[in-house]
Amino acid sequence: MVFNSLTFAVFFVLVLAMHSLPLGWTTKKVNLLLASYLFYAAWNPPFIILLWISTVVDWYAAQGLVHAQRPLARKAWMLLSVVVNLGMLAWFKYGEFALDNFAALMHSLGVAYQPPKSDIVLPVGISFYTFATLSYTLDVYLRRAMPARNFLDYALFVTFFPHLVAGPIMRPTELVPQFEQPRRASGDAIRFGLALMTLGLFMKVVLADGFLAPPAEGVFDAKTAPGALDAWIGTLAFSGQIFCDFAGYSTTAIGAAMCLGFAMPDNFRFPYAAIGFSDFWRRWHITLSSWLRDYLYIPLGGNRHGPARTYIALMLTMLLGGLWHGANWTFVAWGGLHGLYLAGERMLRSRFGHWRPGPLTFFGLGLLTYALINVTWVFFRSKTFEGAFTMLRGMAGATPHPMPLLSACELVAVALIMTSIVAVHWRMRDTTLEAVVARIPAPAIAVGWAAMAFAVVVEQGEGNAFIYFQF
Repeated sequence: MVFNSLTFAVFFVLVLAMHSLPLGWTTKKVNLLLASYLFYAAWNPPFIILLWISTVVDWYAAQGLVHAQRPLARKAWMLLSVVVNLGMLAWFKYGEFALDNFAALMHSLGVAYQPPKSDIVLPVGISFYTFATLSYTLDVYLRRAMPARNFLDYALFVTFFPHLVAGPIMRPTELVPQFEQPRRASGDAIRFGLALMTLGLFMKVVLADGFLAPPAEGVFDAKTAPGALDAWIGTLAFSGQIFCDFAGYSTTAIGAAMCLGFAMPDNFRFPYAAIGFSDFWRRWHITLSSWLRDYLYIPLGGNRHGPARTYIALMLTMLLGGLWHGANWTFVAWGGLHGLYLAGERMLRSRFGHWRPGPLTFFGLGLLTYALINVTWVFFRSKTFEGAFTMLRGMAGATPHPMPLLSACELVAVALIMTSIVAVHWRMRDTTLEAVVARIPAPAIAVGWAAMAFAVVVEQGEGNAFIYFQF
């Protein structure tokens, strides 16, 4: 079940209606839990068993961590959680990838090895709920948090449908306390939540699927090499598509949770106005970058053991972050490029830390950051390195005798949309959507809201899955 479907619209109306009935708080939570299982089972019912395994194992692991008397026993409970969760993730997401690479290695050594054909299906959202449940046991192990007081609150934290399949990646300390006391959304919260859901669907259905996906596919999936204009427009289109698709999902999820009376953290903060790459990662997929920082970068040493160790921790974190996105070396290259960018920025800051750019230079650094981010999107979108380097050659104007791939309408549409998105990000980079909405007259908000809803209804789309479902 995807947010941009009529099925979800009916499902959400029913959930909202049941949650508004004068029932006990425990009954309402049971209803939300059952609704969340139904939401997940709509994709592939048997995979709900994996969700139950992860939930039960981490619940008992956390209980074991609390009652264990010896450090060795605590470590054993923590390792049980890590092995089960990462084991399931490795099998379903990286099993075939590992076999293919092992076969390639054997072939390079002159050994003919053909791995058995694998038909492993990737359970949707496994990367997201694995990180959520891991953070629960790791926080209890590190004594950062106490375990949930009852199983129902914990199970609802894991499966709460707005964040279940594509984030934001929630921490138990953010959501479990909200389940402990009865909560009811105010009229203003419901209105703002519905407006956020409309905005999220507008970004996904109209901008990402309607305008930006076709030119991006037209260039990246073309059988001929693109020229400079097509290559840049195709890459810019993908930079807009991936943002509108994923930020649209997060915005819809936050709005849905708000309508039910729950708060979820921002996952995007106008990333295409970032100045530098550390700033970019404070604005892009914020819950993932903070997860990687807290559970990978800092345990690897962070910046506590000198520059060399810091750069190693940085590169390992970003390489693994790239691999988290998909079982393909192109995702690792995407993460590696970001690691190099972050390391280079760190070196420059250590040398020119006292330099303060003027307004024009500040803007130029922002555009340079966005341009270099687009280079990384080439590896993220391309299925192979050959395809990525073909696209990079095109962007450099090195394709001999290129044939036009995009129509004039597509070139103009992408240029207008991406200029508008980047301009909005710059306008909003130091504020929040809530602060801006508070200053806009109610009639203007109503007109904008109605226009977005009308555009969603007119465009409709084909119910395409969100890009991050594959991760």
